[in-house]
Amino acid sequence: MFDSTIAAKISHLAVAFVPVLLGIILHEVAHGWAALRCGDPTARMLGRLTLNPVPHIDPVGTGMFVFTALFSPFVFGWAKPVPVNPRYFRDYRKGMLLVAAAGPLTNMILAMLFAVCLRLLLFAPSEFLLGTSTGKFLLQMFQTGIAANFALAWINLLPIPPLDGGKILETLLPGQIALQFQRVERYGFLLLVILLASGVMSSILMTLVRWSWNFALTAVGL
Repeated sequence: MFDSTIAAKISHLAVAFVPVLLGIILHEVAHGWAALRCGDPTARMLGRLTLNPVPHIDPVGTGMFVFTALFSPFVFGWAKPVPVNPRYFRDYRKGMLLVAAAGPLTNMILAMLFAVCLRLLLFAPSEFLLGTSTGKFLLQMFQTGIAANFALAWINLLPIPPLDGGKILETLLPGQIALQFQRVERYGFLLLVILLASGVMSSILMTLVRWSWNFALTAVGL
């Protein structure tokens, strides 16, 4: 029983590895690419506009990914934030808005691409899908790719600084209120942990992920 439980957890980690790692890296690359389009070359100069995972690895975020993949049905993690220098932006508010929105939008697009991959995979014979380890692995990986990337998108869209949703909200608030809102950032991570631990935010996030999951499958004809 113990061995089978450990094997199941390791299998869950293996299935989640590619879609979650890809989602985390592309999320940060998207921030850097959007910043570059707005005039900020910082991410490019620091070598962060790459799919090579090494420059993006954050030890704590990687540890969180491994922990949640092994012990939680809700897989989560993060990479080192891409540095952004808004002084380069021709329009500060527009630049910050586009940079902040680029990450979650990329995760949603990636989730839809995994849904397309799942749809194409289902054209394969059932003997391959259910009768081979490769077929089962791909089936689980594509399903995980949909759910995990929608989860990454919705978590980052929470209106809590320094999450992307907090930065988006900040650009939409009037000047003085935006400055006051910035002060919340120092408590942002603690606030996020409290909201998730309370179960209230987790319930909302799971509802959003389920809605997105159903939308994606319907969109690809499943």
